[in-house]
Amino acid sequence: MFALQDNSSPTIIYKLIRDGKFLIGIHVGHKRDRNATFSLKVKAASAGLYQCTATAGRSTGVSNRIRLTLVTPASNTRVTSEPSPPTVYEGSGIILRCDADRGSHLFYTWFFNRKEVTPSTSGFHLTGNQLLMEGVTPEHAGTYYCIAWSVVQDIRRFSTSTEVTVTVKVYASKPEISFSVFKAGGSYHSNITCWSSRGSPPATFYLLLDDKQVGSVVASESLSAWFDVALVIGLDMGDARCRLKTDVQDLLSEFVTLEVVPVGGRLKLEVDYLYTAESKLAAARLSCQVSRGTFPHFSWLFNNSVLPSQSHMDSHSQPSLSQFAFDDRTQTLILTKLGPEDSGYYRCRARDSFNPSGQWVQSAAVLVQVTDQILNMMSQATSCSDTLQSLYTSPFESIALLFCCFFILILAVGFICVYKMFDHSQASPDIPAANPGSAPLHLSEPESLSVALQAQVFFADQEVENQVNIKLKTAQLSLLSSHNTGLLS
Repeated sequence: MFALQDNSSPTIIYKLIRDGKFLIGIHVGHKRDRNATFSLKVKAASAGLYQCTATAGRSTGVSNRIRLTLVTPASNTRVTSEPSPPTVYEGSGIILRCDADRGSHLFYTWFFNRKEVTPSTSGFHLTGNQLLMEGVTPEHAGTYYCIAWSVVQDIRRFSTSTEVTVTVKVYASKPEISFSVFKAGGSYHSNITCWSSRGSPPATFYLLLDDKQVGSVVASESLSAWFDVALVIGLDMGDARCRLKTDVQDLLSEFVTLEVVPVGGRLKLEVDYLYTAESKLAAARLSCQVSRGTFPHFSWLFNNSVLPSQSHMDSHSQPSLSQFAFDDRTQTLILTKLGPEDSGYYRCRARDSFNPSGQWVQSAAVLVQVTDQILNMMSQATSCSDTLQSLYTSPFESIALLFCCFFILILAVGFICVYKMFDHSQASPDIPAANPGSAPLHLSEPESLSVALQAQVFFADQEVENQVNIKLKTAQLSLLSSHNTGLLS
């Protein structure tokens, strides 16, 4: 409703014009009726700029402009995607649009897994009615929906779409292959497994034997497949590999040789003792090595009694050992708590895992001896090492001890030197005065020369000096005895 007032003429002609060119209505007013009222039926084309003109006689006046905004509530709102359907691989981009069959001046709100997406939400970009995602990851997968809404004088009208599921597919990793053996009736078969540790189904696995396709399986729930191939024990059946195909990938696994070698040859049993950081005996590890065999099954014996495996151990089969465990599919026996009761003879044996009635190959017995004396010695050694470490914890104490030892050594060497000098001064007068009460001896020249040479050797070395003294005294006594004998005769 629009109103225009003009007091200049008793008769006024009013015109309502839209967008400056479309005449919407004319109203003639009298001098008593100074207002003109126009009633409009609003349609989609009614929006625009409206103004009035008033003509009185020869003068015309123009009013100000008023914009009429037509707001149409949204209806039949839905989510569309590019690409469609909304399924993409990681690293790609996707665009979601919020479209309504009817509606104007609309606003849009997006929801991901029932949570509102805001401009600050990481990984999303909002523009108009679009939700953009670039470089998508598996975290972008989920359900999306939007709400288209409008507002007029604080009154909001809403239209909500249905949910759309966005799927983000993961590229498959390189396929892997393995096989096991089982017996069916009187023949053996290989169960070949093909799988990928990463990837989104569906995918098709192909089994190639010597590069010839022998089977295919469509994996719709997980990237894994199984194939059954007849097998002859001890015979090379060829090289097998897996092939994985998706809508965008074609991958091959490594080769695996389909050959099963029966268990045989010699079994080697090795024992390793494990110690703690304090040098305490903590455990013993017994390893069983088989010389040949593709699928060995191991068993352990303690003093000729079979140790139950962990899968078959129950309350009625308690072993005589205090505590033990298996590792590497029972190929390794670990005595986790050693005591005297664990001492004894250990053996390991092996057979083909696919033949429960097959013959066992047995190793030689190995003695593991753990006594209280050994445990006490280890404890004493640990306590001694702890004591030594406590004695020499300070470097100043070590330096002081070294200085004291050096000082004692100097004193000992000085005492020995003084003693040798004193002993030498006491031994020198004994040479000419062996027997003061007897007559002087008259030695011959060879005897004098011998004595002189012995005296020189005496002064050369202290040890030789003692021997020379003894010889000189012996020679003097001998000469004295012979001289007295000559006088008596």
